[in-house]
Amino acid sequence: MMKMRKLKMLFAAAFGLTSLVGAAQAQTSTDTVYQITPYVWATGIGGDIRPRSGAETVSISKSFSDLIKDLDAGFFISAYARHGNLVFMGDLSTSSSSREGKVPPGIDATGKLRQTSITALAGYRVAQTPDATFDILGGARHWRVKGEVDVPGFGSISRSVNFTDPIIAARANFQIAPGWSSLLYADVGGFGVGSRVTAQLLGTVNYQLRENAFLSVGYRHLHVDYRRGGTRFDMRMSGPIIGATFRF
Repeated sequence: MMKMRKLKMLFAAAFGLTSLVGAAQAQTSTDTVYQITPYVWATGIGGDIRPRSGAETVSISKSFSDLIKDLDAGFFISAYARHGNLVFMGDLSTSSSSREGKVPPGIDATGKLRQTSITALAGYRVAQTPDATFDILGGARHWRVKGEVDVPGFGSISRSVNFTDPIIAARANFQIAPGWSSLLYADVGGFGVGSRVTAQLLGTVNYQLRENAFLSVGYRHLHVDYRRGGTRFDMRMSGPIIGATFRF
């Protein structure tokens, strides 16, 4: 309950960004914008994995410098489109990693995690000024997660799960100086439909390299807590992010 309250407070704070764009109403526009952003996410990972009921739970805590040593693969890309005040977003994130840990009563074990998440959102630009915009969106995040625990001398146990979480999101963009802007994004979901809760926070500072190209640096945090049928994936992924956006 405490985690849920904290997440609700964070998301409420994101919606509170509307105060920063004042009482301005969305300006009707018929222009259409498309943009795509491949990015690198230097994420660390932490949490607990239990493949199925009766299996041991392995706790993982790994910085990016540790993670990169064992990273099998990773691919990250996002897209954004707007037609007038209608906005659409999508994100694909996939990675595979592993870590040695301990299971009671202190036996060495290896936990492996492979995750792919696909987020699709649609919404509306509810506020806009010459220096700021604010979007409200809703949609879903689909997860495919495979966890495995390998205990030498006892064998390994693995489990794959697929589930889809409904999510609601807020996105705000601010012009902070000529050629410079900032982006703040937050979403929360799950609500027991797929996972117990999933949440994401993202903040970037963006520099306009040319008319249709931008460079972004920032920080991203993504959390999912899935518990069903004895299976548990309670994972938190956080770290710096750098991306290049191309606008069409």
